[in-house]
Formats: sequence, structure tokens, C-alpha cells
Amino acid sequence: MSLNLAFLLRESARTHPEKWALLHDGGRMSYVELDAASDRFAAGLVSRGLRPGDAVALQLPNVPHFPVAYFGILKAGCVAVPVNTLLRSAEIAYVLRDSGARLLVTWNGAAEEAAKAAADVGLQELFVLDLPGFPPASVGRRFQQLAEAVVLGPPPLHQSDPGDTAAIIYTAGTTGRPKGAELTHFQLFMNADTPGRLFGIRDDDVILTVLPLFHVFGLSSILNCAVRFAATMSLVPRFDPERVMATIQRDGVTVFEGVPTMYIALLNHPRRDEFHLSSLRVGISGGAPLPAEVIDEVERTWGIVVLEGYGMSETASTTTFNVSAEERRVYSVGKPVYGVEVGIWDDAGRPLPPGQEHVGEIVVRGVNVMRGYHGRPDATAEAMAGGWFHTGDLGYLDSDGFLFVVDRKKDLIIRGGENVYPHEVEDVLYEHPAVAEAAVVGVPDPRLGQEVKAFVALRPGRVATEAELVAFVRERVASYKYPRTVEFRDALPKNATGKILKRELVG
Repeated sequence: MSLNLAFLLRESARTHPEKWALLHDGGRMSYVELDAASDRFAAGLVSRGLRPGDAVALQLPNVPHFPVAYFGILKAGCVAVPVNTLLRSAEIAYVLRDSGARLLVTWNGAAEEAAKAAADVGLQELFVLDLPGFPPASVGRRFQQLAEAVVLGPPPLHQSDPGDTAAIIYTAGTTGRPKGAELTHFQLFMNADTPGRLFGIRDDDVILTVLPLFHVFGLSSILNCAVRFAATMSLVPRFDPERVMATIQRDGVTVFEGVPTMYIALLNHPRRDEFHLSSLRVGISGGAPLPAEVIDEVERTWGIVVLEGYGMSETASTTTFNVSAEERRVYSVGKPVYGVEVGIWDDAGRPLPPGQEHVGEIVVRGVNVMRGYHGRPDATAEAMAGGWFHTGDLGYLDSDGFLFVVDRKKDLIIRGGENVYPHEVEDVLYEHPAVAEAAVVGVPDPRLGQEVKAFVALRPGRVATEAELVAFVRERVASYKYPRTVEFRDALPKNATGKILKRELVG
């Protein structure tokens, strides 16, 4: 039996040849055009001596060349290694060395750092895409040398085994050096097909694609999912609230997939009422818990339902999901998707019963869980102890099987022996009309071990004092939970997907 994930594209090109696959500032590309372009890219890789199983690093923003290269890599039987476009040379070198990449595709905005990284690891095969707005690259070969190769014979589609690794997705590295999660063709197929059905994706949908495609959320839940159902992707290379709203209006976007900070930025934009977003039918949120107040305001403002899901790189993106407004449990991240089990374990590895009072670590097993960390058998064994993947997240299940994520295990604040979950305090801060963004962290305290501190960015034109916010939270939570100090920032630091980086706040 063979199953190459790229057959998703081949099938959509066969059934919807003239349907637009990609919309972007420079034009549009149909499914048959995307299929043919990725065939040429696959032929280009083979012409450079790449063989099935070889890793190819792909460092591009959300431009049409990303899906062209991604599906070309898969068609050649190679392993895609998406690389964050913001990484510096030492970080890129780490990914190249760890994955054993034989070729790196990058763009002129990152070419100098990529070239340093390639030189550091002795990688000769560097190809650079020149995009408008940046000086032409002076290093590497041109992207077109791969993308314009001649296809000799039948269109390429390597007969991969379903259990072969299709992609290596590197974790954010918040608890040490990043680890490469190996995801198979079958796992990525299942995480395109099953979530797509739950999302209700149709071939007449236009999906806003602003989440980075090098991240598992964008790669699995947008790119693979859209191609599986022959939907159209509207590409936005970088998140900017005004550009996003203008793109939704221009392209008639029906599905918005984003992380909480994106929803918050859209709500707080001073010109939001000038854009017509009536084409939207659903919002999908993941990557971090969406504050309750934000869900309510989005649904009031745009008249759409916001459905939350939960997942991570190691679980090929979607693990649980709320399937509809009628079946969802508000403020929950939903129920496990088909073929996936979720449990809550205590520190001793014992399952906990349902109930908000039984918070423990979220563990997962099923068709979506990675093969393991690339080249890290010890880390894999630790993460998969007891036959379940240990997520490092804390949560609980209710009596109906809905999952509620409380916080990251490492973010838990223990103040004088009492557990404080930062997300709970952040939710309260978001209820304050002046608060745009909030992050709660634990800081060292000689008496209590840790003390609660909040970092806050205010909405444009709004004013609040530290004493006011402390009092606001104090009235709404137990006495040991409220922040004793509040530090104001113009904006909170975020990674490429828009997730707030607490480690940068606490130094």
C-alpha cells in the first residue's frame, strides 16, 4: 500500500482543475497550475540528486512558492522541513544539522542568515527566491532553477508508505533546544481530512491564510486541509490587522483561522468598522486558549461563531475541536477528533476523573501522534511514557468529554503553596475595557516562592492605572490569585504565529 500526501493536490487538480487554489496580491493560481508547478519543482529536486527520504528545508513566507515547493518535495519522496522565516543563522544551522537537510530553499529577506547557516553545516545546495520589496539575493542559486525544471515522463508522485515521514516540524523550543516532530503521510492526511470535515470546509470556501505555513497550524489545518477539499486559500505573508480585513473584504473570505492575538488585534483596530466582513461564516481559533471576553466580542461584532480547537506540532495540529455552534461547549476546546483519545493524568501517572476540580496533565494517543522526535530516542521515550504523548499542558475534562485547557504546566504559578493558573487571571484582565493584551507570569518571591505579576498592553485611546487593574482582578478572583504588580507595555512580544512569548517578559 502507498500513500503520498501530495495525492491530495493531484486529486483536487483532477476534480477541480480550473478552481482557484491560491489568491495573492500578485494574482491567482488554479489547482491544475499548482499541480503542474509542483511537478516541475519535484523534477528539479531529482535533477539535483535528491532521493526519497532526503530532508529538504523550506524557509518561505506565505507566498504561492511555498505550496509549490512543499508539494514538490512530497512528490519527489523527500521530507519537508518547514523553517521559521524569522530565525537567525545559528538557529537555522541547528535545524539543518539536526534534520540532516540536503537542500535549503529560502527567500531574499532571509538569504544572508540562511547562507551563513548553510556554510556553517557545509550545505552546498542553497536556493533563494527573490520577492518584491527586498534587495535581490547575492548568495545561493535562484529558486527558478528548481521551479522551472522539465518534467520527463509521467508526472512525479513517489509511492511512499503511509508510515513514511512526510514532514519534520520543529517545536518552539520553549523548554530547551527545538525538537523535530516526525509526522507521517498518513497522520497528515488524517489531520487534513477529519478536521476539514469538522470545520465544514467546502470547495466554495475561501480560507484566509495568514497563519505561517511553516507552522503546523497553518501547514496542517489550512494548506493540507484546503487542498483536501479543493477550497481556495487567500495568502497574506504577514499579519497586519488592516491588511487582513482588506483581504477578507477583497477576496470574500469565508473562513478565518487564527490565534487569539490576531482576533484581539482585529477587534482593537480603530478602523475595523470601515471594512465589510459579511462574507465570513466561521472563525477557528487555536494555538492558545481564547479569552472568553474575546470570543463574546468577536461573535457580537461580526455575527459569526468562533470554534476553538487544540493541538500541537507533535499531534499534527488538531487534537480536539468544537464542531458547531449547536454542539460546542463555550470556552472549551472541544472533544477529541476521530481516532484520538485524550486523558487527564496526575503527577503520578494516574488517570483523573472528570470535573473542574481534577486538573492534571493532558495526555494524547491516536492516529495523529508523531512517530517521535527526529534523532532523539530518549526525548521520544520520555514524551511517550506509558504509551501516551505527554503534552505539558494542564486541563480537565467535563462529564460530557469536553476538554478545557487551563494552562501550560511550566507556566503554573505556585504562590505560597497555592496553584495559580495564569490563563484564569488573564481572562479576568481581558474583561477590563481598557485591556488589549495581557500575560500573567510568576516572579521570584523570597517569602512565597513566587508572586503573581501581570504584563498589560492597553487599547488605543484607553487609560488604566496599575492600582485600578489590581483592584479589578482582586474583586473577581480568590485573594491568592490576583497580581500584586502590573507592568504596562506598548505591545507584548510574540512569535511568528502571534503567540505571546512569556519567556521574553520574564527574561
